[in-house]
Amino acid sequence: MELSDLTAFISVARAGGFRDAARSSGVSASSLSVAVRRLETRLGLRLLNRTTRSVAPTEAGLRLLEKLTPLFSEMEAALDVLNVFREQPSGTLKLNVPASAARIVLPGIIAPFLKAYPDIRVEVVVEDGFVDVLSIGCDAGIRYDERLEKDMIAVPIGPRVERFATAAAPGYLDARGRPQHPRELLTHACVRVQFGGGATPIWYFERDGEVVQVDPPGSLVVRPGAAMDLLIEAAVAGVGVIQLFEDILRPHLDSGALEPILEPWWQRFSGPFLYYPGHRHVPAPLRAFIDFVKERNG
Repeated sequence: MELSDLTAFISVARAGGFRDAARSSGVSASSLSVAVRRLETRLGLRLLNRTTRSVAPTEAGLRLLEKLTPLFSEMEAALDVLNVFREQPSGTLKLNVPASAARIVLPGIIAPFLKAYPDIRVEVVVEDGFVDVLSIGCDAGIRYDERLEKDMIAVPIGPRVERFATAAAPGYLDARGRPQHPRELLTHACVRVQFGGGATPIWYFERDGEVVQVDPPGSLVVRPGAAMDLLIEAAVAGVGVIQLFEDILRPHLDSGALEPILEPWWQRFSGPFLYYPGHRHVPAPLRAFIDFVKERNG
């Protein structure tokens, strides 16, 4: 059995497709396809169900993936030990982060980190739902404390206090009125975020100890990531009220394209954490990143 064929299968199964696996592994999609087919032929089993839209492991493929993942992790850990003989750590650091962290947290960290560690390659996967970072081949993730699992080690990263800002285009507010209480949003058009699982998060407001939850109507609903720009542009165009991280909306608030509303009610919450499993060897690229983040935090 060729080790490269097993590696190809793991890459495709984790990525959910040959093209995505090719981008992350540096091997062509056609080469990965040939390797997986060769492995299936030798085993006499189909490991991946392929359609024009997706690739997913069969039951046999899932069982093989479960057994191979810890073995390959051990192999990677064994090779990573060689980093102690280098002047600078090298290798790949793969992070799973929400869209908000990709916009707010990483821009000020990644560039100086790569300058300090030129032999490390960073891959960033943007995903808003909570995931098992190991099962999808990532070294660490960034999430907020309410979405962290108990067996994870968490290191503060980025701003320690954040706020959700609520705003709308001045023209929209001139036409529809400026709400003075969060419940008034129930009569307004709103543009809203929807998570990958289909849930649309409720809007929270807080003032003088009073917490108000509002589930306003959504004239436009998008899933975050690249579509975040669509949501913001729609609000700027006057489609409705928007609620997002203050740091994301700040340029539009400062320019006057969006007008803040209900600002005394904007809820504060603790900033994000870099998290990683505490029960496994920490690869050198991740260790370097953790130390870099801690040093920046002071």
